[in-house]
Amino acid sequence: MAVIKPFKGVRPPKSMVEEVASRPYDVLNSEEAREEAKGNEKSLYHIIKPEIDFPVGTDEHDSAVYEKAVENFKMFQEKGWLVQDDKENYYVYAQTMNGKTQYGLVVGAYVPDYMNGVIKKHELTRRDKEEDRMKHVRVNNANIEPVFFAYPDNAELDAIVAKYTSRKPEYDFIAPGDGFGHTLWIIDEKDDIDRITALFADMPALYIADGHHRSAAAALVGAEKAAQNPNHKGDEEYNYFMAVCFPASQLTIIDYNRVVKDLNGLTPEQFLKALEKNFIVEEKGENVYKPSSLHNFSLYLAGKWYSLTAKPGTYDDNDPIGVLDVTISSNLILDEILGIKDLRSDKRIDFVGGIRGLEELKRRVDSGEMAMALALYPVSMKQLMDIADTGNIMPPKTTWFEPKLRSGLIIHKLD
Repeated sequence: MAVIKPFKGVRPPKSMVEEVASRPYDVLNSEEAREEAKGNEKSLYHIIKPEIDFPVGTDEHDSAVYEKAVENFKMFQEKGWLVQDDKENYYVYAQTMNGKTQYGLVVGAYVPDYMNGVIKKHELTRRDKEEDRMKHVRVNNANIEPVFFAYPDNAELDAIVAKYTSRKPEYDFIAPGDGFGHTLWIIDEKDDIDRITALFADMPALYIADGHHRSAAAALVGAEKAAQNPNHKGDEEYNYFMAVCFPASQLTIIDYNRVVKDLNGLTPEQFLKALEKNFIVEEKGENVYKPSSLHNFSLYLAGKWYSLTAKPGTYDDNDPIGVLDVTISSNLILDEILGIKDLRSDKRIDFVGGIRGLEELKRRVDSGEMAMALALYPVSMKQLMDIADTGNIMPPKTTWFEPKLRSGLIIHKLD
């Protein structure tokens, strides 16, 4: 049963939201953040990527950088660029991309639910990345950025959300750069707040869609605080972390593709020949070819596109992990032919989110930077939830969600 609670959001005034809001910390590097924040002292990048306030080249993990985040967070509040709501609310956060809108509920998710598996994950996390975000949560004593959850569809929740989204929003703007719409409403009526809490309590599980490292970091810091508090009761604010929860049916996972630096000593002809053992290989010419279905892949090699279709018997439809195209391609192409054993650490491979399009794969190969590119058919939300429900873990770099949550619309303090 999923435990959630409303909270007193720390938010920018309406007139400043577009200046404060930013992309998430992990979708851009320090120089890109420096460029986006140029001339804007109110940008959240000064809190989530505070190395931009230091000389170029400063280590983002330096203790002075974390201290700068705290200083800036305090300054934003003192100047009125971030203001805490005076009562506990839930919030509706809607995102619009390519004419499609998805509606999420911003809630306080329960730390013990993460620890005991009610909040389900489908990816492994890296300890170094967890520790970076844990430091950020610790020093600021806040979840500055939200995590992204999915929940099983619920008609009554849809109706409550629809009641508020029929009203004038608190925020409504198009983000620069991506052109996506971001809209926010405040759920402030006690009966609706209580009903939302009760409806989530009936759910057997919530699912991390995006933000595994942020989820782990937030939960681990909450657990630390509980252990350090001799008077811990369980209802303290640090027992909760900020999540935006969307109905699973509204979410779309897009493709997450691979580019490889070399062919492991093979010529293009030898590589194509090796593929024929496990795939039906069809040349498609110079026009971009997109995978058409599950178990169909798109290969770009030496100026040409190819369709690769996994042969029957090369995968197990009854194995929730083995049936994934990321598993098939990892085992039968990257490992067996190219000798890439560990997707997390091998420097010969890189990953490209489908939001960049297949033209980006072509560009990276044509430039000579990469030798080949492989595009995959995206996994479905049902596959993701089935894998999480069975306690399995997806291979690395399987899912890419768009649009990304905008940071800075709401912050959750841990006290």
